[in-house]
Amino acid sequence: MPGFYREHGGAVLSMSIARYVYLSMHEHFNADSYILKYSKVETPGKVEDIEHRIIRQVFSDYGITGVDFNSSADVPAGTGLGSSSAFTVGLLNLCNAYRGRYEGRTALAAKACEIEIAKLGEPIGKQDQYGCALGGLNFIEFHPDDSVTCESVPITEAMRRRLEDSMVMFYLGGSRSASEVLRKQTETLKSSKRALGTMQAMVRQARGLRAEIMTDVDILGPYLHEGWMRKRSLSEGITNARIDAAYDLAMTAGATGGKLLGAGDSGFLLVYAPDESNAAVRQALSDYRAYDVRFDSIGTSIIYSD
Repeated sequence: MPGFYREHGGAVLSMSIARYVYLSMHEHFNADSYILKYSKVETPGKVEDIEHRIIRQVFSDYGITGVDFNSSADVPAGTGLGSSSAFTVGLLNLCNAYRGRYEGRTALAAKACEIEIAKLGEPIGKQDQYGCALGGLNFIEFHPDDSVTCESVPITEAMRRRLEDSMVMFYLGGSRSASEVLRKQTETLKSSKRALGTMQAMVRQARGLRAEIMTDVDILGPYLHEGWMRKRSLSEGITNARIDAAYDLAMTAGATGGKLLGAGDSGFLLVYAPDESNAAVRQALSDYRAYDVRFDSIGTSIIYSD
């Protein structure tokens, strides 16, 4: 979050997973208007009449007019998997292709941050935009001057498979606005030295994990547990009784760590459960739908252009 990294610097270890937002666009039969299909259907006549804030901003910035646009996704919005930033990064990539232009993935991430944070005023961080744009396993640092540096973390194919086989996500249900949860966290950081110290410790964790995961991927479980214990203490609204009960069931069944993905309150619980504990954890949380975790190593991509 800007309120933190602009003073103290920030860092995360980011892993992109193979769950996607799919966007397509072509000329609209009626060149004087739009048809926009996402969770609802809009038929505005002018760009300023577009209700979807991100589409309106990007189309305005890129001069996109008279198009038929469609969006679909593997997971619902508001569930902690960064769908808003995936949408923004993908939309920028799509508009560049539509205009016959090219921008590199890092530039797309930076522009997505500018749109979501600077132009639309969302109180969010930058990790999702860079993770979605770049793909893979990355150590990402956020500097006080608002610059961002990304370093790919090299692991072997066997280590990647070990990570994938040991991780599982459980959908606990619900959705929420990350903005509301993060606004509360930002206010807490301004007034609480304890919360500030917790955030600084989480940055140190990211640096430590980046160094250790290259030699022992199973270290991820304890790191996730420690990080989740820290994060849930930051402010109210990050966890609740349902999330805590599910997490406790997973740990009792043999998981070595986990965390709620996203800002908090609802969505997906990521659990690290290696070897025999994986089946035991799945059984313990059988009331919730389980999703396998697979890497995405490519990031935002144009898969068809005509």
